[in-house]
Amino acid sequence: MTREFASVGVVGLGTMGAGIVEVFARNGIDVVAVEVTEAALERGRATLTGSTDRAVAKGKLAAADRDALLARVNWQVGLEALHSVDLVIEAVPEHLDLKQRIFAELDRVCKPETILATNTSSLSVTEISVATTRPNQVIGIHFFNPAPVMKLVEIVRTVVTSAEVVADVEGLCARLGKVDVTINDRAGFIANALLFGYLNHAVSMVEARYASREDIDAAMKLGCGLPMGPLALMDLIGLDTAYEILDTMYRRGGRDRRHAPVPLIKQMVTAGLLGRKSGRGFYTYERPGSPAVVPDEQTPVSAESTLDAGARGIAKVGVVGSGTMATGIIEVFAKAGYEVVSVTRGAEKSAKLFEAVKTSLNKGVVRGKLSEADRDAALGRITWSATLEHLADVDLVVEAVIEELSVKKALFASLDEICKPGVVLATTTSSLPVIDIAMATQRPADVVGLHFFNPAPVMPLVEIVQTIRTSAETTATVKAVCGELGKTGVVCGDRSGFIVNALLFPYLNDAVKMLEASYSTADDIDHAMKLGCGYPMGPFELLDVVGLDVSLAIQRELYLELREPGFAPAPLLEHLVTAGYLGRKAGRGFRDHTRR
Repeated sequence: MTREFASVGVVGLGTMGAGIVEVFARNGIDVVAVEVTEAALERGRATLTGSTDRAVAKGKLAAADRDALLARVNWQVGLEALHSVDLVIEAVPEHLDLKQRIFAELDRVCKPETILATNTSSLSVTEISVATTRPNQVIGIHFFNPAPVMKLVEIVRTVVTSAEVVADVEGLCARLGKVDVTINDRAGFIANALLFGYLNHAVSMVEARYASREDIDAAMKLGCGLPMGPLALMDLIGLDTAYEILDTMYRRGGRDRRHAPVPLIKQMVTAGLLGRKSGRGFYTYERPGSPAVVPDEQTPVSAESTLDAGARGIAKVGVVGSGTMATGIIEVFAKAGYEVVSVTRGAEKSAKLFEAVKTSLNKGVVRGKLSEADRDAALGRITWSATLEHLADVDLVVEAVIEELSVKKALFASLDEICKPGVVLATTTSSLPVIDIAMATQRPADVVGLHFFNPAPVMPLVEIVQTIRTSAETTATVKAVCGELGKTGVVCGDRSGFIVNALLFPYLNDAVKMLEASYSTADDIDHAMKLGCGYPMGPFELLDVVGLDVSLAIQRELYLELREPGFAPAPLLEHLVTAGYLGRKAGRGFRDHTRR
């Protein structure tokens, strides 16, 4: 039997502290809410009142329940008010010396059996615990923001935290309706250790002017299904908070350069650009604390003005290839009203491709997303061919053949001879250098990357990859085409992984390293990222879907080009691929899929 907590104390009533108060009070537990001044106490009370009033307005909380919830909270100034509580959770700013002073005072004030907990997201729970005479009763209880909504709680035990305290806190989390993961005291724990390396990497892209803030955020939302883009999330967290977390993880976590704060973060903090709370960070907001983004000097011009940038008119499109991606791209263009010339290596492949496109369009009719007339019109716009010479009069060629550089270069050299001047030549490569393909032609200014995501008819994102030789006119042309297709085109430079893979796969690799170090289980890591960060899939679920061999190949490409030590593929990933454990397609990857 785990102990019952009749009353708890919460120290620090900022956004997180007030949210934790609400979590306990919602679940029938009396709370002593403590701040250092009356003014801070009133701000905390206003935060809780505002949150519960919004819940009532949305129909998620009855007015009577709100009143009962608020009646359970005892608002007090000073730690002396915590003398009789069963558990105290500290939620003050992330400064070790401040937390140590508070815990030393709590040790003096609280009864001997009281559990002392910290909500720190990055500091050492062990270093906080040694400020007390009861380190075996000190534990980390890391809630996620907003605490009333987010399901995950990381329970962080030190080497001396008693097993009874861990069990008691696990039981409490279950009572609160939270999903807990219990882990050891390590920099960043699970979620932040994986999240902040990714956020830091995204900031480095902005700092290098590799892509715009809007395009980076759109790429990760549309390409990976994330609830927020990394730069908008940095603004929500607060750049000062993010800097402190990264700096702490860098110093405590073996000085991994992935966690060394990008200089731009420190510069923005120094300039007072802290994110939403200051009214300006990577984006500009209506006012401090507002979530409403307003235009500023970095806001991109409207889509209509792309025509003024010299975009060429595109009426007829050639698609070379016969695989899944080619099938989807042909369908996308034909449905959007373009004349399409499909070129494969033979009549048999063209026939199979025709059937695949027809089957996909028929599914759209069955699902009510496409009329029979529109299906027939789309099929009528497609010409099937087995010879490249039929591309002589198209305005745009999209290549979707095998991911081998020699094959693509030979194809582009042929297209260079066949196609008329001014044609845009696009490659759908997801990993190869676009410039290498472009230089196989005598017209590198007309060559660009158009990285569609699979399945192309469904996924809304296209990465537009411009080389150092791609003309502004070519980029404007394909940007306009993406708009006509109903896709969001994000522009980036010709660098391994482009935006999505360059941010996604190092994060996945970090998760494998965490598992390899036996820090946590695959299930708990997946839970942490889904419940703590709102990701649609955990890293190991995603790796098994993508394929461990594909993931390893992408990670190797990133490492070879960028030579960042933190990007070196995790040995465990290499070993699993060598053993033939490739994910769902092989029946086994990080999990056994034959039993499901």
